[in-house]
Amino acid sequence: MDLISSLDLMLKIVILLLGSTLFVSPACGYDPLDPNGNITIRWDVLQKPADAHHDVRLSIVNYQLFRHIDFPGWKLSWTWRNEEVIWSITGAETTEQGDCSKFTGGSLPHCCEKKPVIIDLLPNAPFNKQVSNCCRSGILSSMLQDSVNYISAFQMNIGSADTNLNISLPTNFTLGVPGYTCGDPFRVPPTKFPEDHGRRSTQAFATWNVTCSYSQYKASSVPTCCVSLSAFYNSTIVDCPKCSCACQGQTGAKCVKPGESPPVLHLGHNGVPKPVVDCSSHMCPIKVHWHVKQSYTQYWRVKITVTNLNHARNYSQWDLVVLHPNLDNITQVFSFNYKPLNIYGNINDTGVFYGIKYYNDMLLQSGKSGNVQSELLMQKDGGTKFSFNGGWAFPRKISFNGDECVMPQPDDYPRSPNKAHFNAQTTFFSCFVVLLVSLMLLMPVLS
Repeated sequence: MDLISSLDLMLKIVILLLGSTLFVSPACGYDPLDPNGNITIRWDVLQKPADAHHDVRLSIVNYQLFRHIDFPGWKLSWTWRNEEVIWSITGAETTEQGDCSKFTGGSLPHCCEKKPVIIDLLPNAPFNKQVSNCCRSGILSSMLQDSVNYISAFQMNIGSADTNLNISLPTNFTLGVPGYTCGDPFRVPPTKFPEDHGRRSTQAFATWNVTCSYSQYKASSVPTCCVSLSAFYNSTIVDCPKCSCACQGQTGAKCVKPGESPPVLHLGHNGVPKPVVDCSSHMCPIKVHWHVKQSYTQYWRVKITVTNLNHARNYSQWDLVVLHPNLDNITQVFSFNYKPLNIYGNINDTGVFYGIKYYNDMLLQSGKSGNVQSELLMQKDGGTKFSFNGGWAFPRKISFNGDECVMPQPDDYPRSPNKAHFNAQTTFFSCFVVLLVSLMLLMPVLS
């Protein structure tokens, strides 16, 4: 094998390794900042089945720390193995009744579909149709933001037209939310239900769990947010990388130019409309700006601005996950709630920022009110780690609603004047050395 062939083979191996490294990311279904995060569907059979009927309580539990399910909410579905039907349901409803012609006389089942689609009831549902943890329009909060509303539940009575048929657990569970994939049901110890303020507990006859995991790639083929940077010590504002989420003129990329009115949107109940964003070089629905605002003797101040450039959607219960080495010395956060993510013991470099309820927890659609902002005050660590050089003051990673945002390249970060001057000199010297070596290598060929 000659030298050129060897170099070509090595180049292919390097590209393959880099490609595999890039694809092993939180977007593939595993998030190192929330390694145990998932949504669990819990199927509780409340009593021993009798006469082809039994009661089941279904719970949807969001065990994710910072991802939540926003409007239009979950749409739970599965496939029956045989000819099971839902006779009655409380706390939810199916979107279709289906063909119940096999049943004659008396009342018909609530749903006879082979693959029923179940949705949550609205908050103003009649009391006789409600159960505990129901009726929130299918919206699930994350565990960090709301320790109460991260569970949805409903109860149903299931049976079959054939009274001799044993009712089987369904298969092919789906949440009806983009990005989530559910596994097969597996048996777990029966769920216990507290009563009398926790003094007594009852338990289900049998319980199965279904685990659903999230993938950013499955939720969207393109990123949905980007980050821009600036600092008081540099006049340059580093904007989001070009075409971070789409490019102007690209098929399917709709944008509104300055001075134009956004198109009239017809919003239904079955899904989130496609983004209609302000025309920009990055074409992202969400833009996060990190500005290093000021430096004091013992502290430094940062301003975070989250801007909604999407004319088609508001974002309720939004959150930001920020990875920065100085978050272990955060002193005060203005206008946002903040909770650290101590996933790996003493490593405290990641935190979750989210809105204050009834104040700024709703990020409105693009316009004058389509942004939220806050300032952070962080303590300097006595010089052992703190520095404005080398882009240290900027975050390593930012996610919006659990989806990773596109960051500028580290070489483009605003640099301190001394560092920029030093880098310019270093770059000039490096170029000079490369040119000199090239000339020395070419001299034998030219002669």
